[in-house]
Amino acid sequence: MNKTKILWADDEISMLKPHIIFLEEKGFAVTDVNSGDEVLDKIAEEDFDIIFLDEQMPGMSGIEVLEKLKITKPGIPVVMITKSEEESIMEDAIGSNIADYLIKPVKPTQILLSLKRNLENKKLIGEKTTLNYQQEFREISMQLQDRMGTEEWADIYKKLVRWEIELEKSEDPGINEILSMQKNEANYGFSKFYTKNYKDWIYGTTDDKPVLSHTLIKEKVLPSLDNKHKVFFLLIDNLRYDQWKMIEPLISNYFKVEKDDLYYSILPTATQYARNSIFSGLMPLEIRKHFPNYWIDENEEGTKNQFEEQLLQEQLKRYGRHVKMSYNKVLNHDNGKKLFENISNLMENDFNVLVYNFVDMLSHARTEMEIIRELADDESAYRSLMMSWFEHSSLYDIIKFLSDKNVTLMITTDHGSIRVHDPVKVLGDKNVNTNLRYKFGKSLAYNAKEVFEMVNPEEYFLPKMNVSTRWVFTKGTQFFAYPNNYNYYVKYYTNTFQHGGISLEESLIPFITLSSKQ
Repeated sequence: MNKTKILWADDEISMLKPHIIFLEEKGFAVTDVNSGDEVLDKIAEEDFDIIFLDEQMPGMSGIEVLEKLKITKPGIPVVMITKSEEESIMEDAIGSNIADYLIKPVKPTQILLSLKRNLENKKLIGEKTTLNYQQEFREISMQLQDRMGTEEWADIYKKLVRWEIELEKSEDPGINEILSMQKNEANYGFSKFYTKNYKDWIYGTTDDKPVLSHTLIKEKVLPSLDNKHKVFFLLIDNLRYDQWKMIEPLISNYFKVEKDDLYYSILPTATQYARNSIFSGLMPLEIRKHFPNYWIDENEEGTKNQFEEQLLQEQLKRYGRHVKMSYNKVLNHDNGKKLFENISNLMENDFNVLVYNFVDMLSHARTEMEIIRELADDESAYRSLMMSWFEHSSLYDIIKFLSDKNVTLMITTDHGSIRVHDPVKVLGDKNVNTNLRYKFGKSLAYNAKEVFEMVNPEEYFLPKMNVSTRWVFTKGTQFFAYPNNYNYYVKYYTNTFQHGGISLEESLIPFITLSSKQ
């Protein structure tokens, strides 16, 4: 095993021999020099893993050496060591992106700790995270065997998301495989729970009824409007809870997270149904019945979510809320740029709705475009791609603008998505819809044990296109595949992100309430 190579520069290096001996006994290889010029000569001759650099040396100062190192060897971590505690020197060093900063006299244990922080930090964090998950694995497994309610399932999902993000630091593929298996087990249990209780939820015949898509505005938004808060309601289409947790640190620089909640999506967990239900405060069949001009069936031509603003106005009117509001939908970069330029004008309103469609487009693009598949090869890369978009988006600019205004910011979505890999065979005629997570039609053939079926969809407030229409939904990581050209179909759609069915990722929806730190 190769030793970690340290370059240590100090004009009084002879005084540090005990430290060097200590490090060599610990298995490090230490090269010592007396000046900044020697540092530059040495790194030109050989490679080092880390440099300890005295800030005050005759000739070239440590800061000057650091500036040159960042040009010639930008990847080497540099630990600055100085006698001075002057703030300006610290600021110069930190501004030059040093890895660490130590004040003389330094102890051997301080040096060792700095080495571990800078060279073994990722490994140590990964090992600690793995150990912590192993300890909680049993607790989660025991919970999955219990009878749980809506809040307990939300708690389980939050835990799994936390570990999924934390274990990205681990280099142990085995532990990630264990987590994946536990998540699949959780999805299996959640699907049984959801299908067993869904009808009771939508009819309100149980005390364990969660907030659902069509009750979201009433239960989560109206109370803030009633308290005379200016509310910005931000809906990012297809934003999963794990993606929220990725962007949360950025937003937390500007806003305080007051509540980190999850609500339950109705079926199908798809934009046409879930989002129209959010803005109307009604189930899909009720929208179709009461507002036929604002509803377009899935098998009809036309954009299915073009009347969200009108549906929202009808809902506010129904609940007797007469507020000054705006509705803004962002479908591309130019839309977002124009919205940001106009954002100050929105401050006159009591209620502003912003709908951003990027994440949903990313999900669809990943299915259809090979380059996006490669960029978002797995869950971690998918989160990273979304994070990259957010950091450079007009949406982030808008959030920063709002941060010093006295507003309540609410961030949510209409549904999530899941990476599918278990095909389920279904047969249907040419009129059957194309979604891979749910199907409806009059001549469907499938294995009823594999799916959640609605023989009479109107009981679930879903439309019947004709007297024999039935709906079926996939669960967990399933997706529908036709027997014709089956192998090609399965290969093409396996490991794509889909939505419309029942899973933790699709059905448990982030609803985040934030307040300005100002």
